[in-house]
Amino acid sequence: MMPIITIKMIEGRTDEQKRALVQEVTEAVSKTVNAPKENIAIIIEEMSKNHYATAGVLQMDK
Repeated sequence: MMPIITIKMIEGRTDEQKRALVQEVTEAVSKTVNAPKENIAIIIEEMSKNHYATAGVLQMDK
């Protein structure tokens, strides 16, 4: 089975940060579930601050 990981986060990270993130997540998943790295897929879903809220407040209003 191929692990598929979805990461949802607010936009604004650099490409370098996203590269580091997927490398680290791939390593952790590979080690934890004993899956070959080439079988691990990661999907990054970015959203704007006006599409995410916590405690009833949009992130863009914080």
